[in-house]
Amino acid sequence: MEVLKRARELEREGRRVIHFEVGEPDFPTASVIVEAGKRALDDGHTGYTEALGIPELRNAIADDYRSRFGINIESSRIAVTSGASGALNLLFSVLLNPGDQVLMSDPGYPCNEAFIRLVGGEPIRMPVDQRTGYQPTVELVKEDWTADTVGVILATPSNPTGAMIQTAQLEAINDFVVERQGFVMVDEIYQGLVYEPDMDEVATSSLAIDPGLIVVNSFSKYFGMTGWRLGWCVVPDLLIEALERAAQNLYIAPSIVAQYAALAAYSREGFGVSEERRLRFQRRRDLMYEGLLDAGLEVPLKARGACYLYANVSSFGIDAETFCARLIEEYQVAVTPGTDFGSYRAQDHVRFAYTANEQDIRRGVEQVGHAVRRFQNEV
Repeated sequence: MEVLKRARELEREGRRVIHFEVGEPDFPTASVIVEAGKRALDDGHTGYTEALGIPELRNAIADDYRSRFGINIESSRIAVTSGASGALNLLFSVLLNPGDQVLMSDPGYPCNEAFIRLVGGEPIRMPVDQRTGYQPTVELVKEDWTADTVGVILATPSNPTGAMIQTAQLEAINDFVVERQGFVMVDEIYQGLVYEPDMDEVATSSLAIDPGLIVVNSFSKYFGMTGWRLGWCVVPDLLIEALERAAQNLYIAPSIVAQYAALAAYSREGFGVSEERRLRFQRRRDLMYEGLLDAGLEVPLKARGACYLYANVSSFGIDAETFCARLIEEYQVAVTPGTDFGSYRAQDHVRFAYTANEQDIRRGVEQVGHAVRRFQNEV
């Protein structure tokens, strides 16, 4: 967030900044969704809804799992939430007691650690890198599991690397955790933004492995509804009542307008827009990946999904935070240091988000190339 703050300051000074630091699609919400939101207002939908969301949207989500992925999930297990962050907060408040440990990836989504600490839990970071495909393995889970561990949170595709978990690893982790009466939670907010997955990777939903898993998802990324703040989670039946009580006390209900708008995301037109944008993201990924390699950066993984590339900058004689600070000050390109996502080899890496348009990606990676050559000459 410090990089974004500095980028905004430079823009207020009249300097043009290329944004590779923001994990937010640059596309506006599809017009079919916007129009549905307007109709909801015109129709007088301005009050509270059920804490777990309107039945129509819960049913639409269940129908989508069935029609697209062949997964039968009862709508009664689906909770619509105020963003995926709302789902994570609800789940940790229900699942954790003070002192409970939750295993998570390093690097990984930084807010998970904060959410766990907020309810008195203890996040335990598992180091992942190129050798593990930037995803946890069952061996790592076994090494870090203690008497105080109650669960594991995974993400596929993941932030900041775009890595996807292998089916065999997810199955093994799930078997190990279930035997110990723990929970496996899978963050699937980038589920729709998947490109050319390997045959052995989970390319649809983790619920295909075990319908009893806890899954968190969002309308933000694939459907381009970031500012609408709407997500959902799928939970076992035994959790839904507690989740409902927590939602009633934390935020009463998700936004009614956002919920009626989201129904249109599941229309043929809504999916058409989302799929067209997914293909554009794939072109952007290819463009940025090749551009960063040409610029002299090491990118260990060509992202399978999400909207990020995780690059190694350790050969330039400066740490990640210095790399990012100099890149924005001297070349007006904003990227995020690995220290925002954990501590394991964090000062060796930076995250590039391909959420900018293709023209900006070309210009930005060209600037990165100029910076890299300068940094190399200084070593």
